Amino acid sequence: MGVLDDKVAIVTGSARGIGRATAELLVEHGAKVVINDLDGDVAEQASSEIDGETTVFAGDLTKGDAPEQLVQAAIDAWGKIDIIVNNAGYTLDGPVHKLSDDWWQRMLDIHLTVPFKVIRAAAPYLREPAKQEREDGIENFRKIVNVSSTSGTFGNAGQANYAAAKAGVIGLTKTVAKEWGQFKVNVNAVAFGFVDTRLTQAKVDENQMEIDGEKVQLGIPEQMRGMASMMIPIGRPATPTEAAGGVFFLCSPWSNYVHGQTLNITGGMFGGMTT
Repeated sequence: MGVLDDKVAIVTGSARGIGRATAELLVEHGAKVVINDLDGDVAEQASSEIDGETTVFAGDLTKGDAPEQLVQAAIDAWGKIDIIVNNAGYTLDGPVHKLSDDWWQRMLDIHLTVPFKVIRAAAPYLREPAKQEREDGIENFRKIVNVSSTSGTFGNAGQANYAAAKAGVIGLTKTVAKEWGQFKVNVNAVAFGFVDTRLTQAKVDENQMEIDGEKVQLGIPEQMRGMASMMIPIGRPATPTEAAGGVFFLCSPWSNYVHGQTLNITGGMFGGMTT
C-alpha cells in the first residue's frame, strides 16, 4: 500500500529531468499522474515507460487556455486533484544590458504566470471539496509544490529574467499558503541548486530545444560546471531523482504541517553573492 494511493497529481514539465523523476516517484507510491510536456511524443513515451496509472496533456502552457485544459485533463481522467507540482521551465540567459523584452517576458510567462494560472484553474477542485470536508469534520490535506531556484533566492549573473521569475514564485507560494491554509492545501516551494539536467549540462549545439519554431540553447559554460565541486559541500550536482525526493516529501503526508516554506535542495550550497 502506497502513501499516495488514490491521490491524483499534475506534474508540469514531467517528460524529462526533475519532472519525470518526480512523476515516477509519485506513481511509485500510489499516485495517478498527469504527464505534461511541450513535446507530445516525449510525453507519450514517458507515460508509456512509467509503471503506473498516467495520462498525458501535451502542449505549451504559456499559450491560451492550456493551463485550464491541463487541469481539466486530470478531472476528465480521475475526477479530482490532490497534488500539483509546478515544475515546467527552461532558461534564456544573458547579461541584463543585453536582455530583450521577449526573453524577459518568456521567463516570467513559463516560470511565474503558468504556475499562477494552473493554481487558479485548479482552485475549485482544491477549495470546494475542503469546504465540505471541514463541515464533516474531516481533515484532508492537498498539496501544491512550486519549483523555484537558488537563482531566485540569491540571484545569478546572466539570469536576471529567470531569477526574477523564480523569486516571484516564492512570493506566490507564500501568498497562496496564507489564503488556502484554511482549506488544508499545503503550499510550499523548492529551490534547487545545481541539478544534473539538460539545463545544467554542457552548452553545446546538441543541447537545444525548440519553442515556437525557434531553437533555444540550453546548458551552462563548462567552466561553471567544473566549479560545482568547489561550490557544493557534498561535492557534486544532484541527480534528478535526488532533487525529486524533496518534492515528494512536500507531496507526502509527512509534510502536512509544513506550509508556506521554501525547501532548499542544494547539497549545502548557500551564500549570497557567490551563488
